[in-house]
Amino acid sequence: MRSPVEAVVIGAGGRGARAYGAYALRHPDRVKIVAVAEPNPERRDRFARDHGISPDNVFHGWEELMARPQIAPALINTTMDRTHLDSSLAALGAGYDVLLEKPMATSAADCVRIVQAAEDAGRLLQICHVLRYTPFFRKLKSLLASGALGEVVTVMHNEHVAYWHIAHSYVRGNWRNSELATPMLLSKSCHDLDILVWMLGQRCKRVASFGELRHFRLENAPPGAPDRCTDGCPVESECPHYAPRLYFDVPEGSSIGRAISNDPSLEGRMQALREGPYGRCVFRCDNNVVDHQVVMMEFEDGVTVSFTMEGHSHDNVRAMRYSGTRATVRGHTGFNQLLLHDYVSGGEERLVPESVMGGHGGGDWGLMDAFVDAVEGRRNPETSAYNSLESHLIGYAAEHARLTGTVVEMEEFRRQAYADAKAAVPV
Repeated sequence: MRSPVEAVVIGAGGRGARAYGAYALRHPDRVKIVAVAEPNPERRDRFARDHGISPDNVFHGWEELMARPQIAPALINTTMDRTHLDSSLAALGAGYDVLLEKPMATSAADCVRIVQAAEDAGRLLQICHVLRYTPFFRKLKSLLASGALGEVVTVMHNEHVAYWHIAHSYVRGNWRNSELATPMLLSKSCHDLDILVWMLGQRCKRVASFGELRHFRLENAPPGAPDRCTDGCPVESECPHYAPRLYFDVPEGSSIGRAISNDPSLEGRMQALREGPYGRCVFRCDNNVVDHQVVMMEFEDGVTVSFTMEGHSHDNVRAMRYSGTRATVRGHTGFNQLLLHDYVSGGEERLVPESVMGGHGGGDWGLMDAFVDAVEGRRNPETSAYNSLESHLIGYAAEHARLTGTVVEMEEFRRQAYADAKAAVPV
């Protein structure tokens, strides 16, 4: 019987604690968390207690951890976006195999730097593109690989971000401002870009993009609306983003309650809304990321792809359509189904992927299974850094295209990213 892989976690927030940390607690035979670095004392202490971590291996930050000799073979990096570069370079240099939360870094060149550092150190670097490990997208991948569609010609892929989700994460929350995190396309939709690259199995040639921050702006604030929802808003009964409704009409201890306060009780949540960022009026925040965006792509063999991210939806789902020379498949993650329409028979087949445990439709735990296997040397990860780099470069190229109103040639963009990183472009 194999011993569990020992790992350290830097960043004990939602992803570190409730996704990958939860996997470790559920599968102690596969992975054991032996150290944690987290600046928030409540999160740090709770994580250390849940995993039985020795006080000697509890650190206030990743820098403190890296000042120590290597503690374990693996490191899970779920710090905030702007910490990824320095913390990952330090971890790879210290000898860790690294599982890195997406997006890799806050610029195309820095993504290349991290990938090159892993290559130079001879270490595993796997990116948390969890959707690849969901039964839904694995079923879709298998269907495309079977040739049932013939040659894929066009793809439409939509990510619907629910009205409450965009307000929570991208207007009031940690990913609201590209100066603090990354552009919306990277922070929210790099999963989708990665899925498109994975499904098509080829590189992108050209990218164009349009989008803006249309709704969550100061000039759209209702007359008399205060800075905070808790200060007596005159339109609270009709505003879909009224914070007390969003954060109180959920069970005590729910994930969204824990996201705004270390004390998820009703009193704790109320205090967080009065004092913290999540009680602010959505029209009076320091957000600047888009609330809707479209990306048009042409891939190497001529496949054309349109991707839409829209932040004004009633639910959080992904919907897609792959049209080929012999058949079309339509997918909807909310319904957990794929519909295959054959051109010859005219028939339609309904495919239902299996349901499994874990967040992101089972992708969180599937990713952890793959990472542990890779650390043990039993398989190569599908979401290795080189495999994930292409979708990151597409994302940054699309943002450049949106801001400049240009069509970006990806070959030139890749060369520039490698040049900026002072790295040689792979042959």
